[in-house]
Amino acid sequence: MGFFKSFFTGQTESPETEQEKKKQKNFEIFKYDGIRAQRMGRSDYALKCFEEALKIHDDLEVAEYMVQAQLQNRLTEAARQTLQRMAEMKPDRKETFLTLANVCYVLKDYDGMANAARQAITIDKDEAKAYYLLGKAVGETGDSLMSVAHLTQAIALDNDFTDAYLLRAETLMQMQQWNEAREDIGILLSQDAENENVYLLSGKLKEATADFPGAEDDYKHTIELNPFNEHAYLALSQLFIAQNKLDEAIALLNDAIDNRPDFAQAYQERGRAKLLKGDKEGSLEDTRKSIELAPKEMEQLTGTFNSGQPPQRDILGL
Repeated sequence: MGFFKSFFTGQTESPETEQEKKKQKNFEIFKYDGIRAQRMGRSDYALKCFEEALKIHDDLEVAEYMVQAQLQNRLTEAARQTLQRMAEMKPDRKETFLTLANVCYVLKDYDGMANAARQAITIDKDEAKAYYLLGKAVGETGDSLMSVAHLTQAIALDNDFTDAYLLRAETLMQMQQWNEAREDIGILLSQDAENENVYLLSGKLKEATADFPGAEDDYKHTIELNPFNEHAYLALSQLFIAQNKLDEAIALLNDAIDNRPDFAQAYQERGRAKLLKGDKEGSLEDTRKSIELAPKEMEQLTGTFNSGQPPQRDILGL
């Protein structure tokens, strides 16, 4: 009877079914419009589409696209909330927790970063990236020993894990474990002799152990590998200034500013070199320019600058 009734009346589906089909159609429209917009570089419009799609259905794929759009729009806290929502949708997906750990790092939430990394390890105890992120997180809280331990686990799982070797070497240097750090740098150079970050770190190690000619060579080689490596310009210029090679420092910083005219720290360092050289007018001009380009950062360094001392920085200058 139901078949004949639907045949003669033309009603083949219930209102609930039609409503569900309409919702699914709208979901797909928002989803694929968002994907197309993202591919076209319209992450702002993509974000709106993904938001509407997720109002209709909790969908892991859409949520992942949404995180990308949120990060492209610098909505880092919103991205964290979306990732937490994804973790509730699928608690055994380690990629969600790895991404969440990275987002927490950007937010400087190192406890949250460590928790996300540990959750990824719970899901997959052989995931080297999770141990690396955990080592990075605990290192930021000042626990260097545990940082080295977790980074060592990451390296044991992946012998070619360049970032883990770099971070472990940097942490060992902070602990003044020079020989162990030198071993890691040697391994990295054997794996990739053209890695600018390795030469930069090698220069820092040599500078810390008073091998100033060796440090200078490494910094110069870093710049040869990448003429736009700002950390190398700063490290080498500060080494020149510390050795009273003021003309060399100014010439180097001229090149750095030519490469990037909005390089605030280069202006700040050049101003310091000019001040030590006796060029007060030139120093003042560079100081003003550095503050104009980066007011908050440079104002914090004003007292350091006036004392003629280089700003405190971590080993890689990051």
